[in-house]
Amino acid sequence: MKKIFKFIVFYPKQILSIVLALTVILGYFSTKLAVDASTETLLLEDDKDLALFRDVAKRYASPNYLVVAYTPKNDLLDDKTIEKIRLLSDEFAKNELVDSIVSILNVPLLQSSAKSLSDIIDKIPALNDKDINKTAAREEFASSPLYSNSLVSSDLKTTAIILNLKSDEQYNSILNSRNLLLNKELNGTISSDEKKQLRLISSEFKAYRDQLRVVEQRSVEQVREAIKKFKDDEKLFLGGVNMIASDMVSYVKSDLYIYGISVTLLLIFSLWLFFRQFRWIVLPIFICIISVIFATGIFGFLGWEITVISSNFVALQLIITISVVIHLIVSYREFCLTKPKLNQRQLVYITLRDKINPSFFAIFTTVIGFLSLAFSDIKPVIMLGIMMSSSISVSFVLAFLIFGSVVSNLKKLQPIRTFEDKFSFTKICANFAINYKFAVYGISALMLAFGIYGISKLKVENSFIEYFKSSTEIFKGMQVIDTKLGGTVPVDVLITFKKDDQTCAPSEIKDEFEAEFEASANDAKYWFNSYKMGVVKKVHEYLENKEFVGKVSSLGTLLDVIEILNKGEADDFLLSVMYEQMPQTYKNIILSPFVSIEDNQVRFSLRTIDSDKNLRRDEFLKELKNDLLKITENDNVKVEISGAMVLYNNMLQSLIFSQIDSFGFVFLTLFIVFCIIFRSIKLALISIVANIIPLCIVFGVMGVAQIPLDIMSITIASISIGIGVDDMIHYIHRFKIENRIKSVKESIKASHASIGYAMYYTSFAIFLGFSVMVTSNFIPTIYFGVLTDLVMAMMLLGALILLPALIHSFYGEKLIKHS
Repeated sequence: MKKIFKFIVFYPKQILSIVLALTVILGYFSTKLAVDASTETLLLEDDKDLALFRDVAKRYASPNYLVVAYTPKNDLLDDKTIEKIRLLSDEFAKNELVDSIVSILNVPLLQSSAKSLSDIIDKIPALNDKDINKTAAREEFASSPLYSNSLVSSDLKTTAIILNLKSDEQYNSILNSRNLLLNKELNGTISSDEKKQLRLISSEFKAYRDQLRVVEQRSVEQVREAIKKFKDDEKLFLGGVNMIASDMVSYVKSDLYIYGISVTLLLIFSLWLFFRQFRWIVLPIFICIISVIFATGIFGFLGWEITVISSNFVALQLIITISVVIHLIVSYREFCLTKPKLNQRQLVYITLRDKINPSFFAIFTTVIGFLSLAFSDIKPVIMLGIMMSSSISVSFVLAFLIFGSVVSNLKKLQPIRTFEDKFSFTKICANFAINYKFAVYGISALMLAFGIYGISKLKVENSFIEYFKSSTEIFKGMQVIDTKLGGTVPVDVLITFKKDDQTCAPSEIKDEFEAEFEASANDAKYWFNSYKMGVVKKVHEYLENKEFVGKVSSLGTLLDVIEILNKGEADDFLLSVMYEQMPQTYKNIILSPFVSIEDNQVRFSLRTIDSDKNLRRDEFLKELKNDLLKITENDNVKVEISGAMVLYNNMLQSLIFSQIDSFGFVFLTLFIVFCIIFRSIKLALISIVANIIPLCIVFGVMGVAQIPLDIMSITIASISIGIGVDDMIHYIHRFKIENRIKSVKESIKASHASIGYAMYYTSFAIFLGFSVMVTSNFIPTIYFGVLTDLVMAMMLLGALILLPALIHSFYGEKLIKHS
């Protein structure tokens, strides 16, 4: 490295020219950096349930939609309310992406007419009809299995206006082709040619998706404008997957800007507080900005995307970059005072040489911490690890290049030590560590016991609604839908009738009519029979009575309506006629989403009450599957559970295992690295212990405070260890230098009086950097910021108090052997 450092200090202008030229090039590519806030970013990479989920989405007629939850001041069926719903619907209909609108005005009212059932099928009444009986309509909305607790709340005070969005055939075609290949990849049956095809079609999908998102975002904003126009003082909330995705993209972009600007301002304040010299404020910020441009440019060039998980990467990179630069500044300032006869280039040269080893290993261990995130099966978490490992490696190189080349061009400047002269925190820590070792160990033991207790209370249960602040539109809309309109997070139950159900059905339920048409069992006219309907009814009834289930929609819903209309009897033949003769518009609402005659399958769509504090998702899904298997054990059917809740639960359950794997990887790797750096197993073990205890405290706090593990908090351990060990490495590196001529006790004091300041500076800057995350609308990001601040504070105390106390106890006043 001597030749490299000499080149930096003797050819600084050439170095800066190359860096600035690359900055311009990568700055262009940084504009290509995209944001992906889709639900796919929360899925496991190898989730076996994903293939079924995609098949269900393709098989059943379930258009994408937005939901407007409306709570009027007047009665739901008041003329003013009906008129407002009509005006709203007309306004929504102008939207470029809205295909159709479903509301209380146009849904089929099968129970509100005095006509016979056959007449109703010919002309299905709706609230829009002039001759409709409003009293009968009110009773139907209140009691109908089709609409109660779904289209209208059970108290008839809130209703949903559903905006079915247009289907983009090109998007669906690309999506289906991609999903088919992804399913093959999951199953391990994909060929080499298909892998190439998958890469091409994935690229095509991303490009088209990005185009579509612009239109979707504009469409969502148009809906919001319409709501704002008619809201007055009534309650109107927007919900739906598109709206959540649109807002999430806005949140991610907002977080990127807010984190970047806020962290920069806080770092400027910190640098002024510590150094009180203009160059030591401007230069670190300049290095940070160049580092971020380099990283975002590389990511943009590679086609990587920012997700809600990696939206804090700018803040993280700024924080880690500034810590490297602060160590360089503190070292340079110290050499200015201790070696006043050296010229500027000599000072820069020895500064670079002094900090290269500890800084390299500090960044290396941080990279290890981030790379441990690869043990997660969640792609955004994996990508956060890869992106941060790449970005901080870039920051490390740039920090040395730019610091060396810029400072070499500056005049030598005597340091202002106002802060160091007045600040005695590190000296207090040194004295406490040396003089009160047993108190330190006692407190540490109590903290460790607290941590272990808290860890035993950790859980991975988390509500999707609670990912957002209560002030956000996402939370407000989901809360209304969840509590008043039948729940939010969906679960699909699929019942497939094996082989030819007529031959599989119990003989006692076959009658002569069914036997006559046995040969045409899969014909739409004859598919509906008492055997299948019997299975549908008992499954539907079980699901309706299941705890934590809001609304259940299935063929059983229509059977219940037919029984009401047909004096308590469900006529299979009548159901077949309805399937054949019902207008397609109504069929898409009450039949097509729940029956696949071609696949001999029925679908039960249920929505869970996601905000229920007692819901334990894993237990719920396991119990659901077991109960359904028992209920249908004699019916010769196949039972499958799918839906967003299944995929979400799989992701949650994977967190604990990935945490254990990443913990093991990080600590084992760090121990090996420490042994190499310190050339001492004893020092390596001491450093590991000093890291474990602060980490236990933080997870103990999480457990006691009932903060669940989630997609953000699982990254805390790896990130905190990676950043936290930097202080340990810098401290022990300095301690070993001091210990060459001083006793252990004096070496500890000298280390605290020198590198101790840099450790405090960097930790303070990191603390402020993570604190800006409390401004996020995404609750896991807020927890991440607060908990990481806590762990960094504990890590600093561990490095300044526990670590020196352990060194003093294990080595006494002996000189440590140095290789």
